[in-house]
Amino acid sequence: MAPCKRILSIQSHVVRGYVGNKSATFPLQVLGYEVDAINSVQFCTHTQYKHITGQILKSQELADLFSGLKKNELLGEYSHLLTGYIGDKGFLREAVAVAKQLKANNPNLKYVCDPVMGDDGRFYVDEALLPIYQDEVLSVADIVVPNQFEMECLTGMKISTVADAVKAMRALHEKGPSTVVLSSRDLGDHENLVMLASERQGDGSYTTFQQLIPKVPTSFTGTGDLFAALLLAWLEKAPLQEACQRVIATMQHVLWRTLKEAKEEAGEGNEPTVRHLELRVIQSLTDIQQPSMSVPSPSKVAI
Repeated sequence: MAPCKRILSIQSHVVRGYVGNKSATFPLQVLGYEVDAINSVQFCTHTQYKHITGQILKSQELADLFSGLKKNELLGEYSHLLTGYIGDKGFLREAVAVAKQLKANNPNLKYVCDPVMGDDGRFYVDEALLPIYQDEVLSVADIVVPNQFEMECLTGMKISTVADAVKAMRALHEKGPSTVVLSSRDLGDHENLVMLASERQGDGSYTTFQQLIPKVPTSFTGTGDLFAALLLAWLEKAPLQEACQRVIATMQHVLWRTLKEAKEEAGEGNEPTVRHLELRVIQSLTDIQQPSMSVPSPSKVAI
């Protein structure tokens, strides 16, 4: 058997629940990847709970951990870098240095970046991180998975239509990434979200796909982290169009199972709380391994 591909995953960690590395590691392992995790923060729970305690790593701590990997001559073993939530400017700049060193050791390494900055029109990290993403991160990232708010921030372009979104994706391509996958609530309707995926071809042209995603009638935490991890895995196994279909199918299974079990746990007549709505990742093992294709294939967008 060929050796497993190995991912260095730099994002948040929680003791209880599923966000960041807790949301990403198990699915990636199930799909055949070794995962080495560095935690940008370590909190007791995700931030939708009332009381949050824990630690935030600084740039020197990331540098120390990475230095140990380098001294042990392990850098060449990484096939992927995955980054998610990072809340400190110095830490983000150090993550860029990590990406550059990993690529120097393996020019074929793929860097998947989830530029976690905010949603619904507001930042939940220091806005000073934005220019670092714009000027330093995008130039080394291969695959970027922003939501609509993050895409607008990264490009400075307002997105009101699918055509606007495609133009913004082209602008993001020009900054470096060969693949851009955008999720949006505003471009959909009452029943669906919209996902757009764009890939730069060898001749410099672009192929763009659009996918409607049925809405699940509640809010979850950790879905973006799970989405980015699944996309990394499936893009190694299938073309972009099929990879996106499999990712969305998996997400639908996980979210509907989570909602069903959350309602059962909360009890009849009670609304599920954030504790009840922690993603059912372990329970979704089979759907992660081989999701039934319960959603239509993405369709090409011609603009």
